[in-house]
Amino acid sequence: MGQGLPVAPVSPQYGLPGANLARLAHACQVLNPAAVFTEDAALFAEGLGADVLAGLPVIASANPRPGDVDIQQLYRANPTPPAATPDQHAKYLLTSGSTGLPKAVICTHRNMSLNAAQLTACFDDPDPPVMVHSAPWSHSLGANAILNWSAYRGGTLYIDAGQPTAARFGETLRNLKDVAPTYQNMVPAAWMLFADALERDEALARHFFSRVRLMQYGGAALGQATADRIQAVAVRTVGERISFGSGYGATETGPTACNVHWPNARMGMIGLPLPGTSVRLVPEAGKLDFRVKGPQVTPGYLGQPERSAAAFDEEGFYRLGDAARFVEPGNPQAGMVFDGRLSENFKLVSGTFVTVGDLRIRAIGAIGDAVTDAVVCGEGQAHVGLLLYPNPTMDRAEIEAAVRRGLTAFNAGSKGAGGQIARALVLPDPPDAAAGEITDKGYIAQSLARTRRAADAARLFADPAPPDVMVFA
Repeated sequence: MGQGLPVAPVSPQYGLPGANLARLAHACQVLNPAAVFTEDAALFAEGLGADVLAGLPVIASANPRPGDVDIQQLYRANPTPPAATPDQHAKYLLTSGSTGLPKAVICTHRNMSLNAAQLTACFDDPDPPVMVHSAPWSHSLGANAILNWSAYRGGTLYIDAGQPTAARFGETLRNLKDVAPTYQNMVPAAWMLFADALERDEALARHFFSRVRLMQYGGAALGQATADRIQAVAVRTVGERISFGSGYGATETGPTACNVHWPNARMGMIGLPLPGTSVRLVPEAGKLDFRVKGPQVTPGYLGQPERSAAAFDEEGFYRLGDAARFVEPGNPQAGMVFDGRLSENFKLVSGTFVTVGDLRIRAIGAIGDAVTDAVVCGEGQAHVGLLLYPNPTMDRAEIEAAVRRGLTAFNAGSKGAGGQIARALVLPDPPDAAAGEITDKGYIAQSLARTRRAADAARLFADPAPPDVMVFA
């Protein structure tokens, strides 16, 4: 990057054993790489053997194959002074693909440097941050917001090899027992697992809250109930709440366009625009379409001038495809709340609009920890249904009982066909990361999941309902 040569970190899911190599082929078509780096040539042998990579030089830091370049050779080369200029391409980040085939977002040196400076201006903290973080560098949160901000502030970043799953979260817990962070950012799935650990492990709670000043979540919305549980442990441990908020943005916005940078305990907030950032809210389908302009916003997509132009409105604001609303109508300074992804919403056969993001968050919150996430279904149907991913630590009968209780209570407090859940089905397995059903950020790609689970969705609305489909209305 320092020599003006852009890099493009891609998801490990593209090259691990059993991966869908069509995703790797698409990435290569978009990026047209000149060389490939791999952390472990043995682990990623299947991906490295793909036809699309044939003939490309491979640099490996572990287990190089015959003909590969051992990274130690490069370390022995004499360093060259940086030559990159602010508007050169520094990095290409592939979008998650949750709304279509991934696009390569152009990140310039100027975009990334200024976004780090914008984040720093939001928090009055003279000490360099200490972070334990697992967000992959193939996505903007880990690649830019965390890595770049740590470097800009002279902070310490401990790279966490854990993942926000029941099977892999133990590594994150081990790391957090070793290192007390000052700033902790995790995806909602990880915070849900962490809440359980904090409640049962007093020593972990004392260590974690000993110096943490800010907690944040990203990638998806965090339920209020989970946050309240964590705050209850904080009060019991150190006698006070810790500010718990979120940033907001997209790969195309640096990633951070907005941030909650004041003491906060309310989930769902996206905060206010960062310094130097303008936000435009445009009425659309009964919502406010969130659009952003600022120095951290990408100039466009690699090799796609038409799609780049279409991503911006007539005033030069980038369209995220999300909706936002004010916490207090008429008082913008109180901040904004995420109001769902417009690109994921759909209509029932009656024409009733279903706001997927809001409904999903509230329904999962009503059910509790028995499920890890949900796919909202019902386009062209008379009512809304949910496909639910089970908590792998609970048995099915216990999960289904929690779903029945939670959704019965949820429906009692909701109105209309678009706001109530008519049917639910607990899926037999967790989301398939290799197929892209869940992104590296822990977010369920709703449209892709509905396609992959088409047979389950059909059973969800079958008449009569199959025995394992729960009927509520």
